[in-house]
Amino acid sequence: MSFLTLDLNLLRVFDAVMTEQNLTRAAHRLAMTQPAVSNAVKRLRDALGDDLLIRTAHGVKPTARAESLWPAVRRALADLEEAVAPRSFELEKAHATFRMAMADATAALILPPLVRVIEQVAPGIDVRMVPLTTREPRPLLLRGDVELAIGFFPGVVAQLQGSTETPIRHERLYSGQYVAVRRKAHPLSDQPLTLDRYCEANHLLVSFSGRARGLVDDALASLGRDRRILLTVNQFFTAGKVVAGSDLVMVIPKHLINATGMSSQLVYQPLPFELPEVHIDMLWHERDGRSPGHRWLREQVRHAGQETMSKAV
Repeated sequence: MSFLTLDLNLLRVFDAVMTEQNLTRAAHRLAMTQPAVSNAVKRLRDALGDDLLIRTAHGVKPTARAESLWPAVRRALADLEEAVAPRSFELEKAHATFRMAMADATAALILPPLVRVIEQVAPGIDVRMVPLTTREPRPLLLRGDVELAIGFFPGVVAQLQGSTETPIRHERLYSGQYVAVRRKAHPLSDQPLTLDRYCEANHLLVSFSGRARGLVDDALASLGRDRRILLTVNQFFTAGKVVAGSDLVMVIPKHLINATGMSSQLVYQPLPFELPEVHIDMLWHERDGRSPGHRWLREQVRHAGQETMSKAV
């Protein structure tokens, strides 16, 4: 295959299909018919000598060649778009909608200062929150479902730091420490929190998946200990309400205590074992990263994160 004879329009179709992982949705995005999209994919497959996309019950699945090719295609298309039609952003006149994904507790801390700024200086900006129920936000970003994902993504960030091919970018917003949180009149109040007393208590775990095991349990296992998780919940606000009205103990980042809405009824203590810091990162797709509006949004989220830590319990 010679690049000189390659129809570059096929790369636009390839990018849309990779983003949507579905021929029908890609056709809608491109304002084309599905047969036209299918034909374009076939022509590109013939030109490159690779299947590229394999049909599944729910859409299409990219081959390894397609996965390795897409970041370069995405960057090239973004460069061309910016050169041909550079985007401007006048804050006072701008009208834009940004979609963001984050857990409830992080949103409770980030959104209030962000909304204040929007009300004051950017009246045409709207924000739409998308539920985040996993530690893997990349599919949302790759599909274009959201422009920003914010949260604790240790596995994802580790992979991003070791890769030069991915189109996902990231930035550390802030870091915090885990603490043991309980109600003020808890039976553990009268003595220091030792490892024995911690393990003897009943526990609540904030788990997006409902899986009754987390970072704490791995740390305890390394010490030959375990704990009883009486309850798992998937929201920090719910966790705060339950812990404030029971003898359950939970481990959460110290800065999220305010996000439970129950900080006046809760107290925290240092853990009787070591846990690594929790890092909150902001992730985005490079196709959005060069947009002046997106840069402005990231700057405001960065400031909101700094305000969050300055007001932590």
